[in-house]
Amino acid sequence: MTPERRAVLGRVADGLPDLDRPVLVVVDGADGAGKTWFADDLATLLEETGRPVVRATVDDFHHPRAHRHELGRTGETVWTRSFDYRALRHHLLDPWGSGAGATYRRRHHDLADDVLVDEPAAEVPEHGVLVVDGVFAQRAELAGCWDLVVWLEVPDEERVRRMAERDGVPPDPGHPDQRRYLDAQAIYRAAADPVGSADVVLDNTDPARPFVVGAPATPAGWHRTPHGLRRVVTTDAETAARINRLLGDGA
Repeated sequence: MTPERRAVLGRVADGLPDLDRPVLVVVDGADGAGKTWFADDLATLLEETGRPVVRATVDDFHHPRAHRHELGRTGETVWTRSFDYRALRHHLLDPWGSGAGATYRRRHHDLADDVLVDEPAAEVPEHGVLVVDGVFAQRAELAGCWDLVVWLEVPDEERVRRMAERDGVPPDPGHPDQRRYLDAQAIYRAAADPVGSADVVLDNTDPARPFVVGAPATPAGWHRTPHGLRRVVTTDAETAARINRLLGDGA
């Protein structure tokens, strides 16, 4: 791993909100943006800090192939028929949002074999971090699920090149095996503004040297939470009691 990549991963890890419960992180981006690799590296870095980390992917929550392809293979059907968001929330995201001790499952569908899977349930760990990667992660069905959203921005021509190399499809953006995914991402951007809604936006054109192009400013000594900025102040018992009385008087 290059020093530049590790530095950016470290910056993302440092940006995790300070919560008294498990944290849900998603790496969003278009097809071929490098989400899986980035999420894997982020999970590894977080594990090095001693926190329990679980990796998952939206790809393990596809609808069966018959459902996905029933109305054809277009940008519209990729957008509307690819993923089972109810299953994703029921089996994975909502249990993690409920807190430590809830039971969850990381997978619902095996894409390669096109079969539903029934994994044994696991318990959400205390102070755990769930790191998920996947397309369309900020659509309305998943609103409120994430504590930190990372968007990977990569030009279309580079993503097309990567997908051709990865999937063995033609490197022509007009080819149907490329076009439908480009069109689906255009629908996503129009519907959800995923770049503008992300907490951190990274340029991942060169995966060895990603860089931050957008992130909210957090004052020193403060932490971001889904409910705004939070500052933890350590003081003596007498001062803390006075602060609590003042807060109670103002309620």
